[in-house]
Amino acid sequence: MKMNWHGAKRILSAIAMLLVCVFAFAGCGTQATKQQGAPDKVKIGVSIWSSTDVLGSQCKRILDEAADALGVELVYVDQGHVSEKVTASVETLVASGCQGIIICNSSDTEMASAIKTANDNGVYLAQFFRIINKDKNPDIYAQAVKSQYYIGAVHENEVENGKKLVKILLDKGCRDIGLIGWEQGDATWLGRWEGYKAGIEDWNTNHPDDQAKLSDPQYAGTSSEGGAKAAEALMSADPKLDALIPAGGGGDPLQGAIAAVERAGKTGTIKIVSTDFLPDLGTRLENGSIAGESGGHYCDPLYAFMMVYNAIKGNNKEVANNFVDMEFPYLYVSSPQDYGEYDKYFVKNLPFTKDELVEMSKMTLDQLKESAAKLSIADAAARSGK
Repeated sequence: MKMNWHGAKRILSAIAMLLVCVFAFAGCGTQATKQQGAPDKVKIGVSIWSSTDVLGSQCKRILDEAADALGVELVYVDQGHVSEKVTASVETLVASGCQGIIICNSSDTEMASAIKTANDNGVYLAQFFRIINKDKNPDIYAQAVKSQYYIGAVHENEVENGKKLVKILLDKGCRDIGLIGWEQGDATWLGRWEGYKAGIEDWNTNHPDDQAKLSDPQYAGTSSEGGAKAAEALMSADPKLDALIPAGGGGDPLQGAIAAVERAGKTGTIKIVSTDFLPDLGTRLENGSIAGESGGHYCDPLYAFMMVYNAIKGNNKEVANNFVDMEFPYLYVSSPQDYGEYDKYFVKNLPFTKDELVEMSKMTLDQLKESAAKLSIADAAARSGK
């Protein structure tokens, strides 16, 4: 049977389109390198709420240093803790050809989607500042354990963090505390809130004649404006308020809350504690606009990055039916003297040299966990030889 030119052209076009789809799919994450041994060029994606706010920029600084030391290409996607953007960011990074992704997301349900995308495309995945809650979301946790590509999580003990921050305020005489959250349902926020409430309950149990109270949370999102509005609402609702806890959200809500307290003429009268170190924390501890903070944890994503790099290079072959739970210690400061040492070893300098970052890339997962657990101002000072 004879075929006219138009018919042949349609068949050729269909074949061409099929080939385009095949090559696009092949480049979209299944990363043939997995079957051909460790790739020479490593590309890792970073899904983060913001790479430019106070905490996010610190994370980017240490990640960029590690990537430079190891010759890794990094791709950042800022998703603002917006649920659909969080899940879409994983798909975007897979499509860009990343062999691995590290992610700071908002909720466990988003991880269900992220893990499926990683599994479908053969891309390694690790969380930072978050961990899937085994008790509240056992099905998602089981999905994570079973996955051949989800490695694990680097996170803090947020309940303990909340307790310690409340104790700083109580020890400074505060009894009427206003609470500012960022996003309802965020796993880290919920952990901190649990800790704040536990700290208040412990105090009230042990001090029946000197009771303290914690407000219901006002939500600020992750903006400075949101933090200011939340602080203003809490001050307006309770004229006797003597403390505020802007729980987190990257540092911007804290800055907004501080500004609102300053405008109200209550700096020092309303004491503020928070998580996420500000760049001018030393000055703020001196002038009383901050009473104490936990932070110094911008190395969380560094350890998640090393876990993923390790897997891409084929050094960690035990991903399936495993879950690496890597707990990272907070640093706490409540005086200018406390902050001075932190400033020396974590701000003016990074806590790891490039040579140390290269050595870290060769560590086993157990060795990485040991390294994370011991990181402190004293540890950084000892390694610097000072």
